[in-house]
Amino acid sequence: MMIGLGSDLIDIRRIEKALERHGERFLDRIFTPIERARSESRANRVQSYAKRFAAKEACSKALGTGFRDGVYWRDMGVVNLPTGRPTMELTGGALERLRAITPAGMDARIDITLTDEPPMASAVVMITSVQPGS
Repeated sequence: MMIGLGSDLIDIRRIEKALERHGERFLDRIFTPIERARSESRANRVQSYAKRFAAKEACSKALGTGFRDGVYWRDMGVVNLPTGRPTMELTGGALERLRAITPAGMDARIDITLTDEPPMASAVVMITSVQPGS
Protein backbone atom coordinates (compact mmCIF):
# COMPACT_ATOMS: atom_id res chain seq x y z
CA MET A 1 0.00 0.00 0.00
CA MET A 2 1.38 3.41 -0.91
CA ILE A 3 1.89 5.70 2.07
CA GLY A 4 3.51 8.67 0.38
CA LEU A 5 4.85 9.97 -2.91
CA GLY A 6 7.08 12.96 -3.56
CA SER A 7 9.06 14.38 -6.45
CA ASP A 8 11.45 17.26 -6.93
CA LEU A 9 13.22 18.95 -9.81
CA ILE A 10 16.22 21.21 -9.24
CA ASP A 11 18.55 23.27 -11.36
CA ILE A 12 22.05 21.84 -10.79
CA ARG A 13 23.50 25.35 -11.13
CA ARG A 14 21.67 26.32 -7.93
CA ILE A 15 23.62 23.71 -5.99
CA GLU A 16 26.83 24.76 -7.71
CA LYS A 17 26.28 28.35 -6.58
CA ALA A 18 25.50 27.24 -3.02
CA LEU A 19 28.72 25.22 -2.94
CA GLU A 20 30.74 28.15 -4.25
CA ARG A 21 29.17 30.61 -1.85
CA HIS A 22 28.84 28.54 1.35
CA GLY A 23 31.15 25.55 0.85
CA GLU A 24 31.55 23.35 3.91
CA ARG A 25 28.79 25.11 5.83
CA PHE A 26 26.27 24.17 3.12
CA LEU A 27 27.55 20.59 2.89
CA ASP A 28 27.50 20.08 6.67
CA ARG A 29 23.96 21.47 6.98
CA ILE A 30 22.38 19.45 4.17
CA PHE A 31 24.24 16.18 3.54
CA THR A 32 25.10 13.12 5.62
CA PRO A 33 28.69 11.84 5.77
CA ILE A 34 27.72 8.90 3.51
CA GLU A 35 26.24 11.26 0.91
CA ARG A 36 29.29 13.50 1.03
CA ALA A 37 31.69 10.60 0.58
CA ARG A 38 29.68 9.25 -2.35
CA SER A 39 29.36 12.64 -4.06
CA GLU A 40 33.00 13.60 -3.52
CA SER A 41 34.10 10.36 -5.22
CA ARG A 42 32.16 11.26 -8.39
CA ALA A 43 33.62 13.00 -11.42
CA ASN A 44 30.47 15.16 -11.54
CA ARG A 45 30.24 15.89 -7.83
CA VAL A 46 27.85 18.84 -8.18
CA GLN A 47 25.35 16.71 -10.13
CA SER A 48 25.59 14.04 -7.45
CA TYR A 49 24.87 16.56 -4.70
CA ALA A 50 21.97 18.00 -6.72
CA LYS A 51 20.32 14.59 -7.11
CA ARG A 52 20.65 13.95 -3.39
CA PHE A 53 19.26 17.40 -2.60
CA ALA A 54 16.25 16.64 -4.83
CA ALA A 55 15.81 13.27 -3.09
CA LYS A 56 15.62 14.96 0.31
CA GLU A 57 13.02 17.42 -0.99
CA ALA A 58 11.01 14.56 -2.53
CA CYS A 59 11.25 12.48 0.66
CA SER A 60 10.02 15.35 2.82
CA LYS A 61 7.02 15.63 0.50
CA ALA A 62 6.39 11.87 0.63
CA LEU A 63 6.43 12.08 4.42
CA GLY A 64 3.75 14.76 4.16
CA THR A 65 5.61 17.34 6.21
CA GLY A 66 8.11 19.17 4.08
CA PHE A 67 10.90 20.55 6.25
CA ARG A 68 8.87 21.25 9.36
CA ASP A 69 7.47 19.34 12.34
CA GLY A 70 10.95 18.20 13.33
CA VAL A 71 12.02 16.96 9.87
CA TYR A 72 15.47 18.28 8.93
CA TRP A 73 17.76 17.91 5.92
CA ARG A 74 20.22 15.54 7.56
CA ASP A 75 17.40 13.33 8.88
CA MET A 76 17.22 11.90 5.36
CA GLY A 77 20.15 10.42 3.50
CA VAL A 78 20.46 8.61 0.19
CA VAL A 79 22.15 5.23 0.67
CA ASN A 80 22.59 2.21 -1.55
CA LEU A 81 21.56 -1.29 -0.57
CA PRO A 82 24.05 -4.14 -1.22
CA THR A 83 22.26 -4.71 -4.54
CA GLY A 84 23.05 -1.12 -5.53
CA ARG A 85 19.41 -0.02 -5.32
CA PRO A 86 19.17 3.46 -3.83
CA THR A 87 16.92 4.12 -0.87
CA MET A 88 16.66 6.64 1.94
CA GLU A 89 17.97 6.13 5.46
CA LEU A 90 15.92 8.16 7.90
CA THR A 91 16.83 9.34 11.40
CA GLY A 92 15.48 11.85 13.91
CA GLY A 93 12.21 13.58 13.09
CA ALA A 94 11.98 12.01 9.63
CA LEU A 95 12.14 8.52 11.12
CA GLU A 96 9.55 9.46 13.75
CA ARG A 97 7.23 10.71 11.01
CA LEU A 98 7.77 7.54 8.96
CA ARG A 99 6.87 5.41 11.95
CA ALA A 100 3.74 7.51 12.54
CA ILE A 101 2.43 7.05 8.99
CA THR A 102 3.32 3.35 8.65
CA PRO A 103 0.32 1.11 9.42
CA ALA A 104 0.62 -1.05 12.55
CA GLY A 105 2.19 -4.43 11.90
CA MET A 106 3.78 -3.29 8.64
CA ASP A 107 7.26 -2.17 7.58
CA ALA A 108 7.95 0.87 5.43
CA ARG A 109 9.87 0.56 2.18
CA ILE A 110 11.35 3.63 0.53
CA ASP A 111 12.02 3.44 -3.19
CA ILE A 112 13.75 6.28 -4.98
CA THR A 113 14.87 7.13 -8.44
CA LEU A 114 17.47 9.78 -9.20
CA THR A 115 18.33 11.27 -12.56
CA ASP A 116 20.02 14.25 -14.10
CA GLU A 117 20.08 15.85 -17.48
CA PRO A 118 22.10 19.03 -17.00
CA PRO A 119 21.19 21.61 -16.09
CA MET A 120 18.41 19.75 -14.21
CA ALA A 121 18.35 16.92 -11.65
CA SER A 122 15.31 15.17 -10.27
CA ALA A 123 14.20 12.58 -7.77
CA VAL A 124 11.04 10.64 -7.03
CA VAL A 125 10.44 9.00 -3.65
CA MET A 126 7.71 6.45 -3.00
CA ILE A 127 7.00 5.10 0.48
CA THR A 128 4.99 1.90 0.70
CA SER A 129 3.95 -0.37 3.54
CA VAL A 130 5.00 -3.99 3.18
CA GLN A 131 4.71 -7.15 5.23
CA PRO A 132 7.58 -7.46 7.74
CA GLY A 133 10.60 -9.16 6.20
CA SER A 134 9.55 -8.39 2.61
